[in-house]
Amino acid sequence: MNKAIGFVMVGTNDLEKSSKFYDSILVHLGMKRVTITERYIGYGHSSEDDGVKFYITKPHNKENATAGNGTMVALAAETKEAVDKFHKTALENGAVDEGTPGMRSDGNYYGYVRDHDGNKITARCVLS
Repeated sequence: MNKAIGFVMVGTNDLEKSSKFYDSILVHLGMKRVTITERYIGYGHSSEDDGVKFYITKPHNKENATAGNGTMVALAAETKEAVDKFHKTALENGAVDEGTPGMRSDGNYYGYVRDHDGNKITARCVLS
């Protein structure tokens, strides 16, 4: 397990809408809700019990959530089919297409979307 990153957190202005979106797409990557509060929801891998890896949250400073220019979150997928399902389900749930699933210059398979709050999220399957 890579210890360089403890968790990833993206902001949302509508926690309920965002949670429905992420519930529907993260299942394809083997993730589920593991923590729920009125300010944030945390997701972890369904086969691990060591906590949250990805959060959606209302900003702590109570300002509007905004997406960072050049900021992207890459989530691991086990198969190309999981990337395809992630991407398709995201678009069916209101995401914006930021890159159709396919091979990229590094030889791996990616699918890119933007969520309802403008956060850029990709599913990545390592093929080597």
